[in-house]
Amino acid sequence: MKRSMLPVALAAIVLTSGSAAFAASCSPKVPDTELIKPGTLTMSTNPTLPPLQFVDSSGDLKGMRIEMGTEIAKRLCLDPEYIRIEFSAMIPGLQGRRWDMINTGIFFTEERAKIMQMVPYEEQAISISVAPDSSVKIASKDDLAGKTLGVEIGGFEENKARQLDKELQGAGKAGVTVRTFDNFTLAFQALRAGQVDGVVTIDAVAKEYDTRGDFKRVLSGLYPASVAVAFQSPKLADAVASVMNDMKADGSMKALFDKYGLNVPAAAYAVKGPGR
Repeated sequence: MKRSMLPVALAAIVLTSGSAAFAASCSPKVPDTELIKPGTLTMSTNPTLPPLQFVDSSGDLKGMRIEMGTEIAKRLCLDPEYIRIEFSAMIPGLQGRRWDMINTGIFFTEERAKIMQMVPYEEQAISISVAPDSSVKIASKDDLAGKTLGVEIGGFEENKARQLDKELQGAGKAGVTVRTFDNFTLAFQALRAGQVDGVVTIDAVAKEYDTRGDFKRVLSGLYPASVAVAFQSPKLADAVASVMNDMKADGSMKALFDKYGLNVPAAAYAVKGPGR
């Protein structure tokens, strides 16, 4: 079974780092009062987006965002802990203090920044993927008129798929039918089974699948926007932003992004959220 097709459990799964405890070698830079578990940075992720976050054939979490989160925890002298959960539960879980940090590539929006602290750190855009043997010619958004598109429920991608539907109908064309799934693994499984015409996901993921030959990327660069990590605690958000700026200054952020074909934004990382 390919790593991208590994099933994702609907219930939360806690995964801790396999390395030695970071907190044992230095003093935590965030007080326990700002954490749900003393000495631990608890992060939520939905690992269905290779190469940024996924589960490999051994069941281990891998990807750019996992590496970044682990390094952030290390520099804060905290132990990294990941809770694997569907995207739709991310914001309610953060508000309910089930985790300290959303580390799943959540897109930044002004509406989200009204209810939580966000640190934009990565630029992404939307792609459309089709089956590898598809003969349908899709060269522009107009060519999606009348198609059925699969997408993970509750995220930026679903919002943009519905925006695309409105744009097409506003231009007098047939819209798109949007089918939502609990996660992107299920959306791509539906595409493989011929249940949808395409899947709406982010550029990095669609490129990865295209490179592997799993699915063909036909459109990319749609609706560009910033991706962020998110928090309830302002103090924790400030501490993470400071660490991320240190990583940018010493070149480790660029090295990580280069490894995955991403660009580091020129501006300093800054927290945006209530009271900012």
